[in-house]
Parts: sequence; structure tokens; C-alpha cells
Amino acid sequence: MRTSVVVTRRDLLMASAAGAAAALLPQSKAQTLAKTVQVVTGFAPGLTDGVARLISGQFKDYAASVVVETRPGASGRIAVEAVKAADADGSVILFAPLGFVILFPLIYKTLRYTPGDFIPVSAVASFPALLTVGPKVPNHARTLADFVEWCRTNPKAATYGTPGIGTTLHLIGAMLGRAANIEFLHVPYQGSSAIQDLLKGEIASAIMPIGSSLGLVRSGELRALATTGPRRSLFLPDVPTVAECGYPSLEDLTRYGFFVPARTPANVVERLNDAIQQTLHNDEVRLGMEKLAVEIDAVSMGDFSRLIGSESRRWRTIVEATGFTPID
Repeated sequence: MRTSVVVTRRDLLMASAAGAAAALLPQSKAQTLAKTVQVVTGFAPGLTDGVARLISGQFKDYAASVVVETRPGASGRIAVEAVKAADADGSVILFAPLGFVILFPLIYKTLRYTPGDFIPVSAVASFPALLTVGPKVPNHARTLADFVEWCRTNPKAATYGTPGIGTTLHLIGAMLGRAANIEFLHVPYQGSSAIQDLLKGEIASAIMPIGSSLGLVRSGELRALATTGPRRSLFLPDVPTVAECGYPSLEDLTRYGFFVPARTPANVVERLNDAIQQTLHNDEVRLGMEKLAVEIDAVSMGDFSRLIGSESRRWRTIVEATGFTPID
């Protein structure tokens, strides 16, 4: 027996109202990615994946679950190549320092990717480098000017350690040598291991991420001469910037950001960006960043692309000025 259904005007009005109300509800829940999202970083567990976990752990409206995966090797390029080859559906995200799109095309002879293979979604955090000296340098050298003078009178001992050849920190040291007209020998290390040789007096100085030696500076075991940020660091407010010391050309911040493969749909990129911006207002994230000596430094999509363009041009000029020879 067939049952007839009578739809009244009141039913139509109620349905219309319900649809309008649904349209006003936040869409992020309905659009949450059902599959597990991978956030890939290119370095061993430490600072990079620590920041990635803090931020992506709050992506509840973007993805049902998020896993941070570390793929260390080749200065982060293994992770970059993996994300380039991944599905462009928003399920695989790269979290990396901007050097892979700004500096790597200038310092490596060949790369298996181009900056155009990625969409820059948002920059989220930054920190300056810190120039420190250890026991090899006499105690009376308390300022960058003092250290430069010591280097002039002790050219064979004027050494600086960094995390590796071709890093921004290596090039900052090369720029200081040129600007101050001193012999400044670069000694490359893996990761933060330069700090151990600095403490033992085997090298005179180090240019490292501020978090690498923050505790040692606060304890008095190392002397901090300058930071490379545009303003004094929140974590070492008594230490001057390189610009204050007379070397504005050395100013630089290491910035971290999120990237997705170039073919990722625009609506997915926008939802990811929204999730990131909301997360950066989270007190848990802010406090976690402070423990890592990292500052929240949010840059939206449009500004992020412009920042990458301007920084690429600036570093091209720097690399050419230092005479750096691209490496394999």
C-alpha cells in the first residue's frame, strides 16, 4: 500500500530555516580530513619537530588525527623531496625552515625540487642566531668590538663554529669577516656539537641558534656578544643586536613555516591556513614555544610568498658577495 506524504508550507519554512542555520555553522568540522595527516620534518628529534608537534597537535578542526614524522638527512632535503612526491590533497605537510626555498637553490649545484613545487601556507615561528665566545677568548673581550679587535691581533685563533657549510650561520660569519676586515676561519659541525668544542676552548666562537647556548650564557659558561634579530631577543634582552654593534648587514632570523605540494586545492590550503592561525593564539602553544626559545612569528599566505621572494633576492646578493662556491 502506497503511503502519501503531505508537505505543508510550515514544513517547507522549517526546512528552509534549518538549512540556513546549517550554513551558518562552522564548516571546519564537516570538512575535517578523514585520513591521518602527516607533518614531515627533515631533522632529527629536537627543535624542529618540537615546534611542529606543538602547532600541529592543535589541528583538530583540520584533521581527524595528525602524526609528526621526522625524516632526517641531507640537511632536510630528504623530507622536502618526500613531500614533493606526496599526494596533493592536504594529507602530507612539510614543516621546515625557509632555507630550503631561499638558500638551498643558491648553495647546492643540483636539487631534486624547485621552490615552485610547493605552496607556502604560513610562517609561524622564528629565532635569531647568537654569537658567543668561550674560554679561548680572554675575559676582557665582552663586546663584539672587543672580539673583533682580538681577532685582528690573533688571526690564527679567530675561528667560529656553525651547524654546517652553506648554512645561513656560516654565511653570517663570512659576512662578519668581510665587514670587520678580519680573518675569520669557519669550522663546520653537525647540529649543535660546536658548543662542546667552544666550551673546551678548541674554537674561539660559535654562531648558533639562540636556544643551543641559552642556558650556558645564563650560567656564565659562555659570553654572548650579539644576536642577529631585528630587535633584542626576549630571552636575552641585555644582549645587543648585530645592528646595535655596527653590523646591520648581519641581521637575520631563522623562520619556520608550513608548506604543501603545489597541486593542493586552494580550499584545502585555506583551511590549513585557518587552522594554523587559530593555533598560534593558543596559550599552550605560546608557552611551549618559549621553552624552546622560539618566538611566534605569524605570516599569512600572501605575505609569506612575498617574504620568500624578498629574502631570496637578499640572500642571492649575500652569497655572491661572499664568493661561496655551490656544493654537491
